[in-house]
Amino acid sequence: MRKKEVILFILMGTLLLSGCDAKTEENAQQSTENSDTVSASIMEIDTSDMFSDRDKEVGYKETESVVISLADGGSACESDAVSITENTVTIKEEGTYVLSGALSDGMVIVEAEDTDKIQLVFNDVSISSSQSAALYIKSADKVFVTTVSGTENSLEHNGTYTAIDENNIDAAVFSKSNLTLNGEGTLTVTAQEGHGIVSKDDLILTSGTYVITSASHGISGKDSVRIANGSYTIVAGKDGIHAENTEDSSLGFVYLAGGTFDISSQQDGISASSWLQAEDGTYTILAGEGSSSVESQSNGEGHPMEQMQQESAEEDTTSIKGVKAAAQLVLNDGTYTIDAEDDALHSNGNLAVNGGTYALSSGDDGIHADVNVTISGGSIDITKSYEGIEGLSIDITGGEIVVQASDDGMNAAGGNDRSGFAGPGPGGDQFAATEGAYIHIGGGKIEIDAAGDGIDSNGDVTVSGGETYVSGPTNSGNGTLDYSGSAVVNGGIFAASGASGMEQNFDSSSTQGVIMINTETQEAGTVIALLDSDGNELLNWIAEKAYSSIIVSCPKIEEGKTYTVKAGTAEQSITMDSLVYGSNATGGEMPGNNGGESRGGKEGGMQGRPRNEENPGNMEPPRGNAQTDATSVENTENGIAEGGSSL
Repeated sequence: MRKKEVILFILMGTLLLSGCDAKTEENAQQSTENSDTVSASIMEIDTSDMFSDRDKEVGYKETESVVISLADGGSACESDAVSITENTVTIKEEGTYVLSGALSDGMVIVEAEDTDKIQLVFNDVSISSSQSAALYIKSADKVFVTTVSGTENSLEHNGTYTAIDENNIDAAVFSKSNLTLNGEGTLTVTAQEGHGIVSKDDLILTSGTYVITSASHGISGKDSVRIANGSYTIVAGKDGIHAENTEDSSLGFVYLAGGTFDISSQQDGISASSWLQAEDGTYTILAGEGSSSVESQSNGEGHPMEQMQQESAEEDTTSIKGVKAAAQLVLNDGTYTIDAEDDALHSNGNLAVNGGTYALSSGDDGIHADVNVTISGGSIDITKSYEGIEGLSIDITGGEIVVQASDDGMNAAGGNDRSGFAGPGPGGDQFAATEGAYIHIGGGKIEIDAAGDGIDSNGDVTVSGGETYVSGPTNSGNGTLDYSGSAVVNGGIFAASGASGMEQNFDSSSTQGVIMINTETQEAGTVIALLDSDGNELLNWIAEKAYSSIIVSCPKIEEGKTYTVKAGTAEQSITMDSLVYGSNATGGEMPGNNGGESRGGKEGGMQGRPRNEENPGNMEPPRGNAQTDATSVENTENGIAEGGSSL
C-alpha cells in the first residue's frame, strides 16, 4: 500500500464564547459582489418511485409456490417450470419458488421470458460454485430474492470463473435483469474472486441482513443501487457499494433511504458514477488503510510538502474515498463514521450536507467538491484532514462544524482533487485568483484549527452570519484569513488568532465592525477578550496555540466607540474611527485603520502570496495603505510603545 506525506497534525485549540450576540440581520449579504460566477446548484432528484410495494413485500403464498429441494446429485422439484441437470437447477417460468437445502458445487439459474417476474424464497439455502455464480439470473423482467425469517442462507463462489455462455459472469450473485433482495433472514455472500452481488440493471435491497465478502466490489449495480433498509456488513477488495454506467450519465446512481452499514473496502466505501443521495442510515466506513496510513510530516515551516510529494509520490489513480459521487453528493440525514485514506466525503461536482452527524478522519480532505460545497445543517466533526473543507466555492448557512487540518481549514480553489498527496497538479496555481472561487458563511457554528491558512479563498470571502472561530497557523508563512479577491463581514461573529506576517483583514466595504491587531507572541492557553467602553465583555475565548495576530468582529462593534482588546496581561484600547480597524501588515507592525487591502486578485497586484518554497523571508508581503493618524490608539498602564505597534 502506498504511503503519502502531509503536514504534521496540530491539535484543535479551544474557543469559548461569551457575551456577543450571534443574531444577524435577515437581509445580510449572502455573497460578495465580486463573485463573477455562481456555482451550479444541486439538481432536484425525484425519489418517490425508488421502491415499489413489491420490492418491500417479504410474504408469499405457500400454496401457490413451487418447492425446490437442493442436494448434491439429488435435487428435486415436481414442477415442469424447473429443470435439473446434475447440480444445476434452472427456473424457466414466472412464479414463486421456495428453495431449501445445499449444493456443494452447483448453481441456480433463472432463464425466463423478459416479461416474467420471479420470486425466489430462501429457506436455509447454501450454494457454492467453483466455476460460476452460485445464483445466475440470465433472463427475466425482475427477480426477487427473499430470505425467510430466522434462516441462515449462503451463496459462494470459491474458484475461477469459467464461461458458460456469452455473458461475463464475475460475481457470486450475477443478474442481467433487475434484482431485488429483501426478507427477514440472513444472506451471506462470498466471492473469493470477482464481486459479491452484481446486477447489470437496477439492484434494490429493502430489508434483511447481509454479510458480504468479495475480492472486488461488494454490491454493484450498473443502472443503480437502491437501499431502503437492512443491515450490511461488507468487506471488499474494491468498492463496498458501487454503481457505474458508462453509457448513460443519468444512471449509475446510489440512493440510500436507510439501513445500517459496516463497510471495509480497499477502495471507495460507497461510489456512484452519477449522483448519490442518502436520506438516513448509520454508516461505519473504513476506506483503504484509513487516515492513519497517511504519514504526517512537516517541513518545520508549516508549509505542506507539496514539492517533495510531487517528486516522490507514486503515479496512482486508485480512488480510496469514504463516500464518493461523480455528479453530485447529497446527504440529508444519517450518522457517518468514516476513516478514509483519501477524502472522507467527495464529489466531482456539487456536494450538500443538509443534516446528519459526521465523524470524519481523512488522509486528504475531510469534505471535497470540485464545484460547490453547501452545508446547511448537521453536526460535522473532522478530526483529521489535510484540508478540512475544500471546493471551488463553499456556502455554509447552518450546522455545527469542527475542523482540524494539517493545511487549510477551509479552502476555495478549483481543480485540485489530491491536494494532500501531490500538490496542485499540472497547470494548477493554488495561490492565484480563481474565477468562481468564494467562501460564504451565513450561519452555523464553525471551529477551525489549521496549521496552514485558517480560511483560504482564491476569490472572495463573505461572512454574513453564524459564529466562526479560527485557531490559525503558528508560522508566518500562513494566515488565519487569506483571500485573493475581496473579503467583507456583514454580520455574525468572527474571531481568529494566529501568526502575524501574512495576515489579512476584511475589506473596508464591510458593514459590521472588525478589529485586527498584532501582538507580541502570546503563549498557548492565553485568554483573549474584547470589552466595550463600560467594561462589558463582548467576546472571550482561549486559543490553545501560540499567536501574534488577532481578528475579531461582532454586531456590537460600532463606529465611533472605544473598545479594549486583552491578550494575556497585555491590553490595548482602540477607537473605531471607521468600521474596520487594521489593514494588512507585516508582523510586528500595528495595522492601520483603513481596512484590509487584498493581497492578490487586483489589477497589477500580486496574485496570491509567496509560500515557504518561494523564500518569503526575502519578500515582504504587500500592505494596505495604513492610516494610523486617523485612529486613536490609547496607551494603557501596561506600557504599550508609542504608536501602538504591538500589545
